[in-house]
Formats: sequence, C-alpha cells, structure tokens
Amino acid sequence: MSARPGLLECIERYYAAAPLPDARIERAGALDVPVADPAWPYPARPARGSDSRVTVADVRRAVELQQAAGLPAALEWIPECTPEVAGAARAAGLVVEELPLLVADEPVELLFPAGVRLYLVGAEDPELPHYLAVSAVAFAHPGGPADVPATVPAPEPESGPGTAALRERIASGRTVMMVAIERGVPVAVGLHQPVDIDGAVVSEIVGLATTPRLRGRGLGAGIASALVAHARETADLVFLAAGDDDVSRVYERIGFARVATTGAAGPPE
Repeated sequence: MSARPGLLECIERYYAAAPLPDARIERAGALDVPVADPAWPYPARPARGSDSRVTVADVRRAVELQQAAGLPAALEWIPECTPEVAGAARAAGLVVEELPLLVADEPVELLFPAGVRLYLVGAEDPELPHYLAVSAVAFAHPGGPADVPATVPAPEPESGPGTAALRERIASGRTVMMVAIERGVPVAVGLHQPVDIDGAVVSEIVGLATTPRLRGRGLGAGIASALVAHARETADLVFLAAGDDDVSRVYERIGFARVATTGAAGPPE
C-alpha cells in the first residue's frame, strides 16, 4: 500500500496536535520541542509549516531544551517528509533508527489462546501499576522467550508519576489501554491514543508489550487487532510504528499496510 495523498500529512498533523493538551511548545530553529511532565514525554519533531531545513544546530538546541526540562533527549520525524533530519541528528551525536510506519488497512480479528482474556482498563483500575510493570519488563528484555529476566522489578507505587499520568490520560480519553490476563496475571498490554484533528479522529497504537516468556503465542498481535477494532469505532485513521521489519511483517499479517518510515533518534546507550 503506497501512501495515499494526504495520509502522511494527516499523521504529521496528529504528531503536532498530540502534545498540545499537556505541553508547551518551544522552538529550536526548524524543530518543535514539547516541554511536558517527564512522566509522559514527547519527542522533538520538525515544525509543521516551516520552510527551513532542520540543521545540526537545531538538533543540539532541542536536546538542550529537553535536558533543561528533565526530559529524555529524543527526536522523531517521517523521513519521506523531512529527509535531512537523519543526517542532522547523526552529526549532533544522536543514534538514528528508521522504523516501519504502518496504517490499519484491512484488519483481521484474532482470537487469543485458550485461557487468555482481554480487558479494557479503567482509570481507577487498582492493578494499573502491575500492567505498567509488564510493559517495563517487556521493553527491557526484547530478545524473545529466551530473554527472560532473572528478577522482575516491583511495580511502581500507586503514587508514582507514570501511574498518575496514565490514570489521568485514561480518564480524559486521551489514552485507551487494554490488558491480556492469564490465570489472574497480566501477560500483555497495549495502548491507542486518539486525537481529534478538525473533527477527524486519528489514533496511534503504542506500547504493545508481551511478557518475554510468553512471546510467540500471538498475544501482541491479538491486542493490536483489538486496539484497532476499538479505535475504529471513532477514528478515521489508525497507525503505528513497528520496532523492525520482522515486527512489521507480523502486523501486516493482521491487516496493517506499510506506507512509510518513522525516524527516531536519541543519545547513545
């Protein structure tokens, strides 16, 4: 599926609008830098409507603003729209990744393995810190079923900033969270984040994570499918950035179509 006219522009508008409810936007040359609560940070992005090319100086200034605000240094863009950003980010000392960008085209409804149940998470769910812990472990151990942590970190306290920020977002409708439960234990999670853009709703699927020991059972694909179905009740466009080409192919098998690329840059580890 090639990017139909206006599709990438619509996604760019989404990215520009998403931080506005809870961030102020600083300018760093041709970059917009959302300054928000570090518990829910947003990356810097090329400013919409700017005729200027993103430069090394712009990237360095954006990182300075993020660091001064206690935010992670992070930059995202769509290379098909602003191809110069990758070179500027590398020259500024950041590590650049290019990830597949996909949209929900003809979604396929999937069934979960026997014994797994999917739930929509409410803002007051007392288990929310445990769901966040599933995500933290999954992203810290991306290697598959063999990449199982020796110890599992304790969930964030109820009063922790991540939990509080997510509760507020769920309550306001800016984030929808789903969790897969097996024998009373959360095993996979995922989110979608709808934004109204001049009366048209666009939603991005993010945070898809499965407990490492249970990967390969279709839990991530199942949650993605369920999130698309929920998002499409109101959204005109649903999209996501896949972690790599292998993950992209998984999503393509459940009805996503690759349309472009997402560029992401951050400091070396």
